[in-house]
Amino acid sequence: MLAQTIRPERYGHPLIAFELERVSIPPLEPDECLIKVMAAGVNYNGIWAAKGYPVDVVNLQKKYGTYNGLHIAGSDASGIVIALGKNVTNIAIGDEVVLHCGWWDGSVSGDEIMDKSAKIWGYEINFGAFAEYTRVKQHAVLPKPSHLSWEQAASYMLCGATAYRMFHGFEPHTVKAGDVILIWGGSGGLGSMAIQLANAAGAIPVAVVSSQEKADYCRKIGAKGIIDRRNYKHWGPIEDLINPSKYSQWVSEARRFQKEIWKQVGEKKNPNIVIEHPGEDTFPTSSFVCSQGGMVVICAGTSGYRGTFDIRYHWMRQKRFQGSHFANQTQCTEFNKLVCQGVISPCLTRVFDFENLPEAHQIMLENREPLGNFAIRIGCRVEK
Repeated sequence: MLAQTIRPERYGHPLIAFELERVSIPPLEPDECLIKVMAAGVNYNGIWAAKGYPVDVVNLQKKYGTYNGLHIAGSDASGIVIALGKNVTNIAIGDEVVLHCGWWDGSVSGDEIMDKSAKIWGYEINFGAFAEYTRVKQHAVLPKPSHLSWEQAASYMLCGATAYRMFHGFEPHTVKAGDVILIWGGSGGLGSMAIQLANAAGAIPVAVVSSQEKADYCRKIGAKGIIDRRNYKHWGPIEDLINPSKYSQWVSEARRFQKEIWKQVGEKKNPNIVIEHPGEDTFPTSSFVCSQGGMVVICAGTSGYRGTFDIRYHWMRQKRFQGSHFANQTQCTEFNKLVCQGVISPCLTRVFDFENLPEAHQIMLENREPLGNFAIRIGCRVEK
């Protein structure tokens, strides 16, 4: 099969890390399905894999006894089932499907993504979506929304299911009507899903952006408030807690940001839930503006992994910091139902040919066109 592969000697920026080559189609285990990939989604898993950092995804396979000297990334896809492992049930050859990236033992029940067997297909698990064929566990196969194109169907699951868990996975801090929700990077893949999920619950999504184009896009998909982060200068780790003068400057900017939330909402009301994923640049502000008894839920660290904050605001205001990683089977299924019902749009904004997959990831890495979701045509592309 033709695949966009990553090899250790090419680790680095996506433009040099990915390369088209022909490789063998992977064999199936009894609980796995072989899928003809029609289209694949683009997300940060492909960027991390290309860099080989913080995880060397090729050498990681030695741990699992599946070393091939290469890695095929891709954690979102739509396609057609073409072969079944001997233990697969309730799936038929010819089914049109979408795939989620949760990979765990079939015997696991409950919150599967918390199980010690849980991994991410296309990142920790090889033979992901960036190939003509991929193999997945049977539980990762969900029905394709009939009203969507292959490209649209390939683009939403990773970001959408991740956001769904952040909103619904951590009782009692689940989204409720009237809640103010602060969403960093509102115009991106995760942000666009979070805005729609907040609206579906009757909450008030406030999106943080860094350009007028992104602001306009967030309003278009339902953001009730917009904050342009370019108007503030307190980003990054808090370095000056022991320097009263410098720390007061940080607090002054953080309070100004907080007051803008109130202005956008129309009342003096702090976010009940903060959807946090940039990490290092924004976590101090998230922890400051979160409401008393509210939750900062974090699923990534695209700007860095150092999370600094003033702990006094944490204990005195009894806030919750919650880590969140992808989603469990129920959450994936429930989110996909919302897409099938037309409640959630995939927010697909750009489609690339298979040959241009490295460029798509480079654009995402450089934050050049971060509106909605990207997809790659593979089996559905028009042959030239």
